[in-house]
Amino acid sequence: MTAQQHVQHLLDFIDGSPSPWHAVSSIESAVQAAQFIRIDESAKWQLQENGRYYVVRDDSSIVLFVLGNKSPAESGFKIIGAHTDSPGFRIRPNTATLSDGFARLGVEIYGGPILATFTDRDLSLAGRISFSDEKQVRQKLVRFDQPLLRLPNLAIHMNRGVNEDGLKLHKQNELPLLLARFTEGQLPQSYLTALLEKAAAVDIGQLVSWDLAVYDTQKGVFWGANEEFYADSQIDNLASCHAGLQALLDENVLQHAESTLVCAFFDHEEIGSESHIGAAGSFLADVLQRISIALSLDREDTARALAQSFLISADMAHAYHPNFPSAYDADHRVFVNKGPVIKSNASRRYSSESVSSAYFIRWCEDAEVPYQRYTHRSDLPCGSTIGPIASAKLGVRSVDIGCPMWAMHSIRESAGVQDHEYLIKVLKQFFVD
Repeated sequence: MTAQQHVQHLLDFIDGSPSPWHAVSSIESAVQAAQFIRIDESAKWQLQENGRYYVVRDDSSIVLFVLGNKSPAESGFKIIGAHTDSPGFRIRPNTATLSDGFARLGVEIYGGPILATFTDRDLSLAGRISFSDEKQVRQKLVRFDQPLLRLPNLAIHMNRGVNEDGLKLHKQNELPLLLARFTEGQLPQSYLTALLEKAAAVDIGQLVSWDLAVYDTQKGVFWGANEEFYADSQIDNLASCHAGLQALLDENVLQHAESTLVCAFFDHEEIGSESHIGAAGSFLADVLQRISIALSLDREDTARALAQSFLISADMAHAYHPNFPSAYDADHRVFVNKGPVIKSNASRRYSSESVSSAYFIRWCEDAEVPYQRYTHRSDLPCGSTIGPIASAKLGVRSVDIGCPMWAMHSIRESAGVQDHEYLIKVLKQFFVD
C-alpha cells in the first residue's frame, strides 16, 4: 500500500466510526475477516496455539491479541494502546425541549473540545440505544447519516467583538442544537424517540435509554497543493487505533511474531480513563491474566511475562503551527510528515523515559522511519494519555508516541499523509522485533 492508500483506508475507517461504539464495531468487522475469534469475558477461555482472539467490554473498548510462537513467560506481551473516544458533545437523557417554536437537543460536553469549531457544521447523531426485548435489555447501534442538527453562529452584527475577543459560548444556554421547527402541541421528546426507534428498527415503546454522540457528517479529505495532508473528525485518536490495527493484521507480523501481540483500544481516555472500560480499569489486566491462566502459566510465570513486556501508548502529538510559534518550546518543535513523535514530560504526564525512548528509536531506525522528540512548554499545562495509567496498572515499561497533527480537539482535525505510513511501519517493527 502507498501512503495515500493507507490514509484513504484510515479516512474510510473514521467516516464509518462516528462514535466509540461504531469504532469498536468497525474494528470487530476487520479482525473477523482476518479469522479472529470473539471470546466472552463470562465464558471459560480455551486458547489454541497461535490463536487470534478479541474481547469487547461494554461495546466501546476492545482488546485484540495473537498468541506468539513462544510462551509469554519467555517473550512477554507486546502491547499497543490507544483510545476510541474523541472530545465532543453527548446528548442528555431528557434532551429535547421546545423553545420559541424550535425543538432543541440539550448536550453535555464530553472531554475538552474546541467548542467554536462545532458551529455552522452539518451535525448528526450516532451511538447505541438500549431497548427492551421480551424482558431482556439489549443494545443496538444507531446512526443518522443525514445532517440532523446545527449550532448556527450568531451574526457578527449582534456580536461585534467576535473577531477580536473570540467566539465564547455559554456551556449551558448556548450549546443546545437546533433539530426542527414545531407547531403548537408537538412534543419534542416524543419526536426524538420516534426518530431513534425508526433508525434502530425497534417497535414503539421498546426504547429505554441511549448513549448518543454528536458527529460531523462531512467526510474526510486530502488537502494541500500535493495532497500531502488530510482532514477529518476524530483523528485524535482513531488514527492511532487504525495504525495499531494495521500493524497487527499484517501477514508477516501474524506469521513471525514470537511474543504474544496485543492491541488495547479503550474508551473514556478523554475524560480521565476512570471507568470499568477505561485504561484505569481492570480490562487489559484482566485479559492478560486470563491469557496466562488459559496457557497454564503460574503466578511466577505471569510475573515473568509482565517483566518482559512493553507498552507503546499511541496518541496524537502537537505539530508545529507556523502562525503560532510562541505556543511551542523552540527546541522541541515537531513537524507534520517528519515522522512519529516521542512525547516526554518530567511529571510523567507521558510514560516515556530514556530507556523506553531508546527502544522506540531503535525500532524506528530498523524500520527506516524518521522520529521526532516533543516536550510541552513549561508554562502551559500538559495533556496526558493512557500511557502512564496503563503502565502503572500493569507494572510494564512504556513509551508515549504519536503522529503530529494540527487542531487537536477540533471537530475538524488535520495531519500528514506520510506520517501515518511511518507509524504503521514502526509498529510492525515493534511487533516482530
